Amino acid sequence: MRGLDLNITIVGLGLMGGSYALALKKLKPKKIYAIDIDEGALSFGEKNGIIDKGFMDPEIPLKESDLVIICVYPKMIKDFIKNNIENFKPGTVITDITGIKNEFVQEINNVLREDIDFVFGHPMAGREFVGVKYASEEIFKGANYIIIPTDKNKEKSIELIENIARSIGFKNVERLSIEKHDEVIGFASQLPHVIAVSLVNSDNLDVDIGKFTGDSYRDLTRIARINTKLWAELFMGNKDNLIAQIEEFQENISNIKNALINDEAEILGQILNKARKKREEMS
Repeated sequence: MRGLDLNITIVGLGLMGGSYALALKKLKPKKIYAIDIDEGALSFGEKNGIIDKGFMDPEIPLKESDLVIICVYPKMIKDFIKNNIENFKPGTVITDITGIKNEFVQEINNVLREDIDFVFGHPMAGREFVGVKYASEEIFKGANYIIIPTDKNKEKSIELIENIARSIGFKNVERLSIEKHDEVIGFASQLPHVIAVSLVNSDNLDVDIGKFTGDSYRDLTRIARINTKLWAELFMGNKDNLIAQIEEFQENISNIKNALINDEAEILGQILNKARKKREEMS
């Protein structure tokens, strides 16, 4: 994608907002602005060349921006849209990074102006740290990106977001329905965080486990350094899908447990081989 002839505003200059700004810089947009209630984050962004200018008041950057990327918690987005609905430039394309979409999409579409296009997106990328000082364009390289189209979207707006995603390093850019997105995310994103948290909380060995672990434990539990507020909101917002995935996982781990209890080495081997083959077939 050649030069991005747009003014862009990032709403929420944290880890993800900062990473987007850094990645988008390479596409040479006209300007990259940021909106945040944290003056320190905006100052950091300006001093380190992550953004061109930061604002605590959304009015000015929104009125100048062609693309707005909202990088705040799900429950904050509707209020932001509603409170600033008159500030958006006509023809603005908005996108987000929210990990749940079901009721959220309809709530947003209900308050949008007709001349604004909100393309719901979900970058499957991130780090276990919080804050703009940890921002890095590298987190998008080779990652997956999901777009959730709605009947209100213009095809050219969807294609804009798809092209930007590919241009900043995402490997797979896919479209999913709202329902399928939340089902898939319950398994592919939320369940791994549940497993990591549960594994760490299962430690009752009365030793400093960090002195005795290898790569397997460290890799599995990296995401247990969790953003508690965000992930609690995501879990609760997708609880039906997540509960179903937890129950499926419980059944599978019970199968391993039962094979061990019953000394069924052949069945245990079949379970392990099934997982190995499925993992090898993943893109």
